[in-house]
Amino acid sequence: MMASPSSLSPTDVPMELHALNRNKLLHSFRDHLSLSSRPLHGFIFLQGGEEQTRHCTDHIELFRQESYFAYLFGVQEPGFYGAIDIASGESMLFAPRLPADYAVWLGEIKPLSHFKERYMVSSVYYTDEISKLLHDQYKGSGKPSLYLLHGLNTDSNNYSKPADFEGIDNFVADLNALHPILTECRVLKSALELSLIQFANDISSEAHVEVMRKTKVGMKEYQLESLFLHHTYMYGGCRHCSYTCICATGDSSAVLHYGHAAAPNDKTLEDGDMALLDMGAEYHFYGSDITCSFPVNGKFTTDQSIVYNAVLRAHDAVISNVRPGVSWVDMHKLAERTILESLKGERLLFGEIDAMVNERLGAVFMPHGLGHLLGIDTHDPGGYLQVGAERPKEAGLKSLRTSRQLLEGMVITVEPGCYFIDALLLPAMENTRTSKYFNRDQISRFRGFGGVRIESDVYVTCDGCVNMTKCPREINEIEAVMAGAPWPIIRTSIPSLSTKT
Repeated sequence: MMASPSSLSPTDVPMELHALNRNKLLHSFRDHLSLSSRPLHGFIFLQGGEEQTRHCTDHIELFRQESYFAYLFGVQEPGFYGAIDIASGESMLFAPRLPADYAVWLGEIKPLSHFKERYMVSSVYYTDEISKLLHDQYKGSGKPSLYLLHGLNTDSNNYSKPADFEGIDNFVADLNALHPILTECRVLKSALELSLIQFANDISSEAHVEVMRKTKVGMKEYQLESLFLHHTYMYGGCRHCSYTCICATGDSSAVLHYGHAAAPNDKTLEDGDMALLDMGAEYHFYGSDITCSFPVNGKFTTDQSIVYNAVLRAHDAVISNVRPGVSWVDMHKLAERTILESLKGERLLFGEIDAMVNERLGAVFMPHGLGHLLGIDTHDPGGYLQVGAERPKEAGLKSLRTSRQLLEGMVITVEPGCYFIDALLLPAMENTRTSKYFNRDQISRFRGFGGVRIESDVYVTCDGCVNMTKCPREINEIEAVMAGAPWPIIRTSIPSLSTKT
């Protein structure tokens, strides 16, 4: 009998997932070394995350493992290092040597054998043994080579921090080879990875429906966030969110990254407001990223329907066209065109659609990119890794987090939106090249409307894609769910991955 979803824990996830990730990297890395005529020895070496305290206090923030280290080793605890012997393929973990009083304040000090068995590695040692053990393991001549993680994340513009330890000067450090190879490994997901992302989607979809059902005029935005967090933790064991929840209502739904410290999901829901809720749970490092938009009173007005259906048509058009070999830039343009056609059909815009596209009018209504790779990180790396996949420079397109052609095994978000942002709309209505497209009398009533975004997570198959997100999308579905109708979600249970019975 499988465990029920409410009894899940990270121990239900087979560490085979991370062993497979290590093997995938090892094969790719050996191929790289062979092509560059370099010897097949040395160590791939990564440092895991460290616990952080809040500013100058002793308050320890909730720990979440560094993503590349999580991908390769699946280690939950802080302070670890990991190595892969390129010659033998053996994997090693190095655990912190804990003080005796750890057992008093933080619990049992587990033996090294626990981590060896738990994380399916070849051997485990202490971090103060790194230098000696790697030298003892090394079968080449001269100083052992360490391939360290160092490279640019094109979403954050931050660089990965290479590992550091006492005695590292006794090794030959390579800071260039590992990052692009390991990042490309993360781009295509295995069946086990897809199962985790699907579970995160299932519980998050379920939570979004629960929030819809309980949303009422007069509530606070943070109450909607609280409902989501409670459901995903209570019924899915998701202690972490993939990102800070965006719970925007009214005109705040046009603030693309609402929910930050200066806009902390604290407005009161007013009758007539649209809600835009962008929230996704994370389970065993793997995440989801889902946005639902709906009227807080449960009934769409005519104007709300106009904007919502424009975005839904774009969302559905993209998903219908996703398949291997498709350019993500073309998918973004398809979403823009679909929204512009809908707005023209409702007499908010005039003129030829091709001319609007050429003038980048779509970026006025959708300034963000259509979507991004998803996995261990909400914005998973690899979007601009390949030569020839450069970032476009045009309005709207420059916000894309990838310009790659899609590949089977990618997981990517599809998140078109239509927003009425004065900072973009007013200049466009005054610009001599674009002003002619706007029906000022009609579009003026949408100032202060906010915006609509619809976001689903899809994985690319051999001939199309599968939508992993299971939220109500049609207007009649949303209104029915908010009125109390059942919603047919069948949750994927993570224990199906486990050897436990």
